[in-house]
Amino acid sequence: MKTVARMSLCAVLAIAPAARAVAQESKSAPLAKQLAEALDAGHLDSIAAKDPSSPDTFIGVLYFKGVQILAVSARYSAPSLLIDKIAQKNYRDVYIDLNSASVPDSKVFIEDLGADGMRARHDDSSPFDTYEAGGKRTAFDGDWKKQKLSEQEYLKLFTASDERYSAMLTALLAQLRPSS
Repeated sequence: MKTVARMSLCAVLAIAPAARAVAQESKSAPLAKQLAEALDAGHLDSIAAKDPSSPDTFIGVLYFKGVQILAVSARYSAPSLLIDKIAQKNYRDVYIDLNSASVPDSKVFIEDLGADGMRARHDDSSPFDTYEAGGKRTAFDGDWKKQKLSEQEYLKLFTASDERYSAMLTALLAQLRPSS
């Protein structure tokens, strides 16, 4: 009987770290949902905005209804061009420009698979999100060891990525609101 209890305790302890990663709260989840709903209501597949927290930095998104949000943020060497494109609502062009001609060291790219915000978890039946900045790509698939990270490093990266994505989504939502 003691052996069964010890085995059960070992099983619980073995899955506890993974459970903590799964339980990690996402600040971007409600914002991604709001953005998806707003884009659906406006029959839009893209949106772009100037980043209010950083001069010469812009944010662009491609949205695939119910499937994914692809978000990019970067500085752009000719900001007036992107400001004009945003004013003309050429959001897809801004997204393309940020992906192809932005200042490389400033680029952040997020794949929000599921269009449901960043998630620190992954199970075999759901897609996982990725975050790329400074040329380093992190897959939030719950397997920090595969990425040569400790659980603490993985969760710290998740928190920072989720914060950045939340700020990007907030700026995009502000762009969608009618100006008074």
